Amino acid sequence: MKDFAALFTRVDETTKTTVKTAALADYFRTASPQDRLWTIALFTGRRPKRVITATKLREWAAQVAGLPDWLFEESYGIAGDLAETIALVLPEAKQTNDASLSDWIDYIKSLATRDDDARKAGILQAWDSLEPTQRFLFTKLLTGGFRIGVSAKLITRALAQATGQPEAELTHKLMGNWTPDSVTWDTLIEADDPTADLSRPYPFYLAYQLDDLGALGPPSNWHAERKWDGIRGQLIIRGGTHYLWSRGEDLMTDRFPELAQLQDFLPDGTVIDGEVLAFADDKPLSFNALQKRIGRKTVPRKLLTEAPVIIMAYDLLEHQGQDVRKHPLQARRELLESTIAELPQAAPLRLSKGLEFQNWDDLAAARDQSRAVGAEGLMLKHRDSPYLSGRKKGDWWKWKIDPLTIDAIMIYAQAGHGRRANLFTDYTFAVRNGADLVPFTKAYSGLTDKEFRAITAWVRKNTLQRFGPVRQVPPTHVFEIAFEGIQASPRHKSGVALRFPRMLRWRQDKPVAEANTLDDLKEMLDTYG
Repeated sequence: MKDFAALFTRVDETTKTTVKTAALADYFRTASPQDRLWTIALFTGRRPKRVITATKLREWAAQVAGLPDWLFEESYGIAGDLAETIALVLPEAKQTNDASLSDWIDYIKSLATRDDDARKAGILQAWDSLEPTQRFLFTKLLTGGFRIGVSAKLITRALAQATGQPEAELTHKLMGNWTPDSVTWDTLIEADDPTADLSRPYPFYLAYQLDDLGALGPPSNWHAERKWDGIRGQLIIRGGTHYLWSRGEDLMTDRFPELAQLQDFLPDGTVIDGEVLAFADDKPLSFNALQKRIGRKTVPRKLLTEAPVIIMAYDLLEHQGQDVRKHPLQARRELLESTIAELPQAAPLRLSKGLEFQNWDDLAAARDQSRAVGAEGLMLKHRDSPYLSGRKKGDWWKWKIDPLTIDAIMIYAQAGHGRRANLFTDYTFAVRNGADLVPFTKAYSGLTDKEFRAITAWVRKNTLQRFGPVRQVPPTHVFEIAFEGIQASPRHKSGVALRFPRMLRWRQDKPVAEANTLDDLKEMLDTYG
């Protein structure tokens, strides 16, 4: 556990992906195989089941620390995290324990079979043998709430550095329903995977946001198409089967079963870059419809009917088994068009059509229609451009529409995480409805550190009530909230849900009486929902 705690500290104290990757790679080179396996599992969401309730942990920790319940709750409200509170308030450990991460996980599993008294004794004994960071991690594992800011992509990159294997191959190996109880390090990571070459995607080509349209030169050099609002993906037809990868190299094949029929229509050795869209009546549905399917590994028939998906094809990367990424875009588009030209109308694949324009004003007018057709904006691609790897400037640009905005009132604040754990950075916002305030969204990004510190000082002086880590504050401050889309949502009191909300600015110039209303929000829903 000491080595795992040291890894956690190195990863948690930085926001730099290069530092996190190096720390993980070092750990994967030196840790025991079982500890490596459990580390991958924990960082990719395969956590042990919860063995005890948070209520009991709070009660037992307060007893051991000699704190009255109200003082423990005050401490919890300031720390904002139960495991962190417990790690800080418990007395210094009187014992030591050199058990490994996997040993402690086995210990936690054994607690599930004990009665309440034995479980309590086992947890208190563990707390008394761990230093604060290890105690924090142990408590997180107890509650099944272990989360850390490490993506699956970063894990595979670190594993690639540690093992010398290609990232795409490792990504494929980590897919599926494996657990550390069902595989070993050797069978999961070291063993050859005969299907890896067949399923391996190409690195995605990513675009920069366009700031200066005039710098692009003659419009005739550019291909333009809609930037559709779905999940960017690569469809691979190889070896008589199909694979679907997201831009984040998440294998999504099983989540969209209706795409399996494409292996019957497309020739073997085809790789298409496109957008997975919920699509019905020959037009894209909202991202909200697609979102209902994103987290599901199995999709019920009702949802398949309500939110059928297609791939909107942007580009062709492999043709008849040959890598064509170095061909000019114009040539790849012609191959793409001929590849899908004979598909039946019912096939879940469409061509993302190019837009006709004579000048940049024509294109700007097309961009203005984006929301009306369910798009985020436009993509501009040089007609001679190859398909490159990663984010490159010059040949591909995204020209997104301006976000929607609304002025809202902050009514709740909560502390952040990591380096912002001592600042109130997560806010709940409301709009006016007569004399009432109706909460409608949360946001936690968009302000400067200086602004977060100023708001934190104000929250601490003006808290009205506390609900665990959440503080109710007077409805005094107005913020301009930017967001990409708005949808009806019966789960929210306001009746709406926003997509990608963030704080655009702190409107210190605006009184609460001039903030937007619930009627304003509903009008936006009618217009853009």
